[in-house]
Amino acid sequence: MIFASQASIDEWTKKGVWGKKTLIDYFKENVAKTPDAVGLVDPPNKEVLVGLKPERMTFREIDRAVDATAEALMAKGIKKDDIILVQLPNCWELAMLYLAITRAGALISPMPMQWRQSEIEFIAGMTEARAFITVEEFSKFKHKEMIENLQPKFPSIKYIFTLADIREMAKGPVTGKLDKIRIDANDAFTLCWSSGTEAQPKGCPLSHNNWICLMNFEYETAPIKPGYNLITAGPLVNMASIGTVFVPWLISGGTFHLHHPFDGATFIMQLMFEDIQYTLLVPAIVNALLKHPKVDEFDLSKMKAITIGAAPPSLWSVQELKRRWGIEFANIWGQNEGTGNVAGPNDIPDLEMRIDHFPQYGKPGSKWAAKQSVMAKNTRLKIVNPLTHEEITKEGDVGELWYKGPSVIPGYFKRPDLTARAFDKDGFFNTGDLFQIKDNDCIGFFDRTKDIIIRGGFNISAQEVEGMLLGFPKILDVAAVAMPDEAMGEKVAVYVVPKGEEKVTLDEIKAFMKEKGIAAYKLPERLEIITAIPRNPVGKIMKASLREDIKEKLKTK
Repeated sequence: MIFASQASIDEWTKKGVWGKKTLIDYFKENVAKTPDAVGLVDPPNKEVLVGLKPERMTFREIDRAVDATAEALMAKGIKKDDIILVQLPNCWELAMLYLAITRAGALISPMPMQWRQSEIEFIAGMTEARAFITVEEFSKFKHKEMIENLQPKFPSIKYIFTLADIREMAKGPVTGKLDKIRIDANDAFTLCWSSGTEAQPKGCPLSHNNWICLMNFEYETAPIKPGYNLITAGPLVNMASIGTVFVPWLISGGTFHLHHPFDGATFIMQLMFEDIQYTLLVPAIVNALLKHPKVDEFDLSKMKAITIGAAPPSLWSVQELKRRWGIEFANIWGQNEGTGNVAGPNDIPDLEMRIDHFPQYGKPGSKWAAKQSVMAKNTRLKIVNPLTHEEITKEGDVGELWYKGPSVIPGYFKRPDLTARAFDKDGFFNTGDLFQIKDNDCIGFFDRTKDIIIRGGFNISAQEVEGMLLGFPKILDVAAVAMPDEAMGEKVAVYVVPKGEEKVTLDEIKAFMKEKGIAAYKLPERLEIITAIPRNPVGKIMKASLREDIKEKLKTK
C-alpha cells in the first residue's frame, strides 16, 4: 500500500535518498550472513506473560517462521494491501509478524496491550481491517473475548487469530509462492498510531524507505554501530521501540532482546548477562537505574551507548553513566510521524550542551549545511512563531518546530483534514513541539505546546523543571504541571515519586533548584507526593490527568 505521492517518490529517488531495497531485503541479507546466529530472544518472563517458555531464535528459524506464517495468512485469504491489527506483548512472535505480514503483502497496524474497546473500535472502523491478531488473555484481561464481542460491528474483520494460531502457522510449509508478491520500497511497512491521550489516535503510515532513512540518520548521529546487541525496554508498537531498536536490527543484524512489561530488576539482569550494547531509555528509567540501592553492584561494562528520549535527560544522569561504566549517550527526539533528531557525541561533543542542543539541519549557512550525509543534506528544520506563522531566527526565541525530510509520513491515514492542518504549502510538517533557537546553529527542545506553564507572562518549561528535579537524590520520578492561580494565571505544581522511604518537602525542592541557579519564577509552589507518575501505554506522562487532579484539589482546599 503506497501512500506517498508520485511527485515525492520522484523527488527523493532522484536525490538518491529513496531506493528499491525493502526491510525484508535487509533481513534476508542478515539471514544469509549469519543463519545460525541467535537473532531474537524472548523476555525472561514470557511464561508469566502468555504461558509459554521463553525462546532464543536463530536467524534461520526466524526466516522460516516468517515465510511459513506469511503463506498461512495467504491461505486464509489475506491479500495484498489488507490491514491486520495486532495486539500482542513483546515476544519473538510479534517481531516476526512485522516481517510475515509484510511478506504476505499486507500491512501491520500494531497497538498497545492497554488499549481497550474505545480505541480498538475507532481503529477497526477507520482501517476496515481484515484480521485481528491477539492473545486469549493478558494480565487478567480477556483480549480475544473483547475482539469477538466487537466483531459483529465490523464485518471487515473476517479472522481473529490468537498467539497459539500464529505459532501453529509458523510451523507450516514454505512452498515459495511468496516470491510472486511484489513488495515496493515505497509500500507502507507499518501503520502506527499517535498516543492520543486527549483525542482519538492518528494513523501514521511509514514506508520501508521512510524507516530506512531514519535508520541511516541514526547510524550517522547516534553512538550505535551495526551488529550491536540490542534491547527494547518499551512496547514494540511505535517509533520509540520500532525506530531505535527493531529496524536497526533488521538492517544490521546482531541480537534483538525483548522485554515486557517494564520491570527494573529483570531489565538490569538482561543488560548485564545478555551482553547488551545499546538501547533507548526515558530519563525516568535512567534515573531509577542510577539511584537503585544496589547500583554499585551493577556491571554494565558491556554497554556502549544509550539514547535517551521522550524528555531531555538530566546532566547528573548522563555524567553518572559515563563515570560509572563509560557509557556514551545521545539525546534523541522523534515522533510517530517520522520526524527525528539526534544529538550525538560526534556532532555535539560537549556533554552539558548535548542534553539540550540539537543540530538545526537545513539552516542556511550553518555548519550542518556542509555535512555530506544524505539526511543532513535533505532535512530542513525551521522554527515558526505560532501566532504569526513566520519563521524566526533570533537566538533565544521559542517557536514551533516545522520539519521537512524524506522520513516524514505523507499524511495521516484517512484524515485529510488533519493532514491539511499539519503540513504547510512547502511540505513542512508542524511537530507541535516548541524548540528554542540556541548557539552554534542549534535548537533545543523547550516543551510540548500544552506543557508550557505561563506564570505572570513568563513561559516556564515543565521539561526544564522535571529535568532538574530528576537530579535530586531523594526523587525517583517527577512531573510538573500548570496550577491555576488568580493572580499569576498559572503556577508550577510538581508531582513527585520519592526514592524508597525518603521524605521530600517543597522547601527542600526549592533549595535544591536555587542552588542550581534557576530563575525564582520557575520554582514549584505546590508539591504532591504520589506512588507513580501516570503514563500512557508508550511511556509519556499523562499531563492532562494531572492538570485535572490539581484543579480538583484546589477546589477542595
